[in-house]
This record gives sequence, C-alpha cells and structure tokens, in this order.
Amino acid sequence: MRRNRPGRGRVRTAVACAATAAVLGPLIWLWQASLLPSAYSVMDMGYADYGGGPQGSHGAHSTGAASTHDGTPSTGGTSTHDGTHSTGGTSAHPGTHSTGGASAPGGERDVTELVADADRPADVTVTVVARKQRFRLASGRAFDGYTLNGQSPGPVIKAVQGRLVQVRLVNESVPGGITLHWHGVDVPNAADGVAGVTQDAVGIGKEFTYRFVADRAGTFWYHSHQMSHEQVRGGLLGALVVTPAKAAGADRADDIVALVHLYGGIRTVNGREGDVQVKAPPGTRARVRVINTEYGVMPAWVSGAPYRLVAVDGTDVNGPAPVRDQAVAVAAGGRADLEVTMPADGSPVRIHLGGPAGVVLGSTSYDAPPVPRPAATLDPLTYGTRAPLGFDPAEPDRRFEYDVGRRPGFLDGVPGVWWTINGHLYPDVPMFHVTEGDVVRMRISNNSGEAHPMHLHGHHAVVLTRDGVAATGSPWWVDSLEVGIGQTYEIAFVADNPGVWMDHCHNLPHASEGLTAHLMYEGVTTRFTIGGSADNKPE
Repeated sequence: MRRNRPGRGRVRTAVACAATAAVLGPLIWLWQASLLPSAYSVMDMGYADYGGGPQGSHGAHSTGAASTHDGTPSTGGTSTHDGTHSTGGTSAHPGTHSTGGASAPGGERDVTELVADADRPADVTVTVVARKQRFRLASGRAFDGYTLNGQSPGPVIKAVQGRLVQVRLVNESVPGGITLHWHGVDVPNAADGVAGVTQDAVGIGKEFTYRFVADRAGTFWYHSHQMSHEQVRGGLLGALVVTPAKAAGADRADDIVALVHLYGGIRTVNGREGDVQVKAPPGTRARVRVINTEYGVMPAWVSGAPYRLVAVDGTDVNGPAPVRDQAVAVAAGGRADLEVTMPADGSPVRIHLGGPAGVVLGSTSYDAPPVPRPAATLDPLTYGTRAPLGFDPAEPDRRFEYDVGRRPGFLDGVPGVWWTINGHLYPDVPMFHVTEGDVVRMRISNNSGEAHPMHLHGHHAVVLTRDGVAATGSPWWVDSLEVGIGQTYEIAFVADNPGVWMDHCHNLPHASEGLTAHLMYEGVTTRFTIGGSADNKPE
C-alpha cells in the first residue's frame, strides 16, 4: 500500500490556498475599494467630464481618475468643505443673487450664496410642519407615514408668476431629518433642498427657510430629498402651482390639481381613493394639472370630450391641437396639464389617471364610468407646432454622454447587480462640468434592461431626438424624461443657473442604488457632505 508523502500534502494545501487567494483576493479588494467614507463631498466623487469644453479650476478636485473613497480630493487639491463662503457677483439667473462673504479658496462661490434677493420681501409666505404619525387620508383610510401640516399630500402652495415664495420648514418629529426639494422649479441652488449637496438635513426641533422667485408659470411639486425613496413614498410631498401674471379668461373653470400618489399600494388622487369630482359648467374650459409622484410612467386619458395637452413639466406646449383616443404618458416626477372644454349639453368628462380612479368634471351629473385606455399614445416629439428655442443646440459648448447600464459589483461593500453610468459604479460616476452660459447637449441612452425617468435639477432641457428621430412638433421641454429600455434621447439646455445640481433617476430606489450623477458649474463649490454629523442621505 502506497503512502502519501508529507511534502505532497503540503503542496496540495499551498496550491489550494493560492487558488483561494486568487479568487477571493480581487473580490476583497473590490469590496474594500467600494466602501464609502462616513462623510464625503460630491465635489470629490467620481471623475470630471468636461464634455469637450475647457477645464477650469475644478480640475484641482478631480483628475478624471476614480475617487479614493477616503473623503479626500483625489489629487490632494485644496478643499472648500470647511464652511467658508466665497464672494462672486450676481448670478445671471433671474431672482438669484450671491450674498458675498469671506472668499473660499480660488474665489469660488459656495452654494449657500446662490439665493434669492435677501432684501426683497416675500409675496407668498408658508410654514409647513413635518411629522411622523399615523393619519387618515382624505378617503378615511388610516396610514402610518409622514405629514406636512397634519396632512398628506401637504398643502397646495400657490403663487403668481414673478412673486417671491418663502417656505419655512419645521421638523417636529421626522427621524433622520428632512428637506424640501422644489421639483421642476429652477430655484437658486441654495434652495434646491438636497441633503448633503445644498444643505444639511433638518433634524427634529430644527427648521430651514426656502426662498425663490416663481419665474415660470406651471405645475410643479415638492418633496423631501433626504432618504427620499422612503420619505416621499411615506407622504412627504405636495403640489406647487404657479399661475400666469395675467388673469385667465372668464370662460375658464378653476384649475384642478390632480396629484397621484400610492399609499401602501393604494392609488389616490389628492389623497383620495376613488374619483375626485369637480364642478365645471357647460362650455367652460378646465385645466387639470396631473402630477405623477410615483416611480413609473403613468398613462392619463380623457373620455367624454376631446382634450389638449397644454403643458409638460411646467412649460406650455406651442400650438396644442385637440386630441381624441390617445393617452398621455406622464413620466415619474413629471406633470401634464390637460385642458378640456366641457360639452354644451352638460354631460360629464372623466380624466383617467393610470386606472379606474380619476377626476370627473361635471355640473348636473358625475356619472362618467371608466373606459379602457386607448391603444394609441400621444407623441410629444411631433405634437404641437415648432417654435424658436432661443439658442442653437447644433453648436454646443459641451457634449455629454449619460449611458445607463447595469453590472455586478459592490456598492458601499454590498454585493449586487447595480446601475452604472458610462460603465462606472457609484460613486465613480461622471461629474459633468459646465461654465455659466454654456450651451449643453447631452445624449442619454438606456442599456440597463429597465426604464428610467431621468430628472435634472435646476434646469429644463429640450428634447432634440429620440432614437435618432428629430423632434418636429412644439419644443418639448422637460425636467423629468422617461427613457425606456433601449431608448436613446438627445437633449439640450443652456447652463444659466449656477450651482451643484443632481442629475438622477426619479425612480427613487434606483437613485439610492447608484443611478445619480451631478452637474457642476465652474466657480461653485459646496461645504456640505453626504453622511457626516447631519447624516445626510439625499436618496
């Protein structure tokens, strides 16, 4: 009988250990490299993408290489995260000013300086008190979540175009802190309400005041941007309506807000299960402001009369024509204003909002049963008539790629299949650098296997092409764009609102899973950090 030699066993053991190390070593390295520090600045994450334009002073913060993940700038450049202010002049964006103060290194402006005119009195003043509590929806159903002034959705905030809005947020009992983001409103950066980017989360017993000029008439909404995937779903949201300075005609019925939200999987309109009934006399025009606060695209359609799509994401459509037998696809976070002229015979009109529940307009009767969704969907790429853009997107100063994918890896030490931007996992994602006044062209492609509603803060962008087909209708301005599986869009905008701005998927769990990038202006920095003592968690 042949015996194993001791040396041969040791060799086998060594080979097995080497094989194990060869397999586990890279995994351990990837795990270690993915760990995020307890506090880090978005100024230092990822790599700089200048879109073919000039590299400015922010090149000191990032070399184009992956972040070091230890909270320090990847090149060792001077950071401005010590709370100091920079000077800088008045911004070109309407209603936005720089407050001055001590200079930050390099003469940069801190985001806290980009505010509405501090000397201008507010025209609209609102206080909202945030609570974590058990409450009842308008329909009477009890729900454990969050409220603003004891209700959810929160109060509808209304303003006339050009007025200065001031909202005081008080956190009475929301654990983990709270902020308010003004979705679709191109506010000055200090009022954007993103925890860890433009402010610290407002802890229990604390407060924060937002000030901005409502310089664009339209339909908007507000929601928390601290742990947003949890707090928005839980009820920290509300509608914001800005009406034109000139009064509407006498034949128009009052505007109707239709904010759609799911509470525990129950679809509601303005917090009410079932139909919302609104009186609309024969012959009058009613504007229904549809707000989709959910994570996926929502179809809206009308039965009982033709309608016109008169605005998308707070921007009027040029030359909207009457529509029949077509639904409108409202992106997650997006808005669609539908205008209906009530039938002369007094019969009711139903606006369907993703299902049987909706808004029913009527006078003598509200008997308007649901009808199935039309097979056809209105295409904003061709709807309406062309109009000048005010800039030339064919000659941009910067061209960016935003390619959404998915692959296995580690995100903050957690293994999984995560979203990627241009092939990179968070936080090693691009920081898109611009200079104020740049014309920016961005190509957004989706190769991830799931749809993504993309939301750029602080700006509206115009859709130029979809899958290579050029837009031929009214300028299609968006702040929330549904990019379907395999789709590619080209959009353009003017960089006219200085700051550090999120550019992320508004399927909020996707954003928390790494589908978040930022747009950074030359000469602007932020003192705030993700994590830290305020435990900032924007998604």
